[in-house]
Amino acid sequence: MRVDLHAHSSVSDGTRPPAEVVRRARAKGLDVVALTDHDTTAGWSEAAAALPDGLTLVPGIELSCKQDGRSLHMLGYFFDPLHPGLAAELARIRDDRVHRARATVVRLRELGVDVTWDAVAALARGEAVGRPHIARAMVEAGAVATVDDAFTPEWIGHGGRAHITRHALDPLDAVRLIRDAGGVCVLAHPRARRRGHAFGDDLIAELAAAGLTGVEIDHPDHAPEDRARLRGLASGLGLLATGSSDDHGALTGDRLGAETTDPAAYEALRDAASGTAPLRPEAR
Repeated sequence: MRVDLHAHSSVSDGTRPPAEVVRRARAKGLDVVALTDHDTTAGWSEAAAALPDGLTLVPGIELSCKQDGRSLHMLGYFFDPLHPGLAAELARIRDDRVHRARATVVRLRELGVDVTWDAVAALARGEAVGRPHIARAMVEAGAVATVDDAFTPEWIGHGGRAHITRHALDPLDAVRLIRDAGGVCVLAHPRARRRGHAFGDDLIAELAAAGLTGVEIDHPDHAPEDRARLRGLASGLGLLATGSSDDHGALTGDRLGAETTDPAAYEALRDAASGTAPLRPEAR
């Protein structure tokens, strides 16, 4: 069984529609794929309706959190999307995403970048507009050569000239909300240093004590030495180790299945949750 527990669609900052994500997942030889768009479950229905034979869909999300002023991401699986507390918080995060994106566009225009809100909204398509959409609009406007070039102090990188802070959950609150909604939580790419996502062992231990279920260890942005350290830490804390591609379609080279989760870890995540079940073609 090949399991990829972290993938994005065009509902957030991926480039492929949810239906195409699941078709590509099966073509890549995956048996299980999680759709984990940023702060939204809007792609679940389309993905479930398009499931090819032999593929199981894990309903998931990647929650925006903040720790000591730095962005931290939490993966949630198998939760009830109608849970009142979680649904209200997701609505607040999504609304703030729009306000932040609009403010960023204004700041960029003040800095001489010919980017418009209409261009950003057209790239977003879904409800979870984010900085990657702004970066792509900057590329189209000729302000930068690549998306990565936009994520620098000169532009929209953390602390950059056009960087706007936004509302995000405390990671302990994110764990609580997902668990209250019947789901399980996995800390996403905690050693992705290139993105500024390098969090210490003490925080992971604190999250484990609060109910964290697992840590994403096998990730394209994790160095071998970080994977080894995280694996030992997870084992000592009783956390499951997961592996995922964190695919964003064309933005990440269509890398579905580049990293995978051990089937036993996937089954343990599934069995620990009660909010919603995996989706299969025969259940459509």
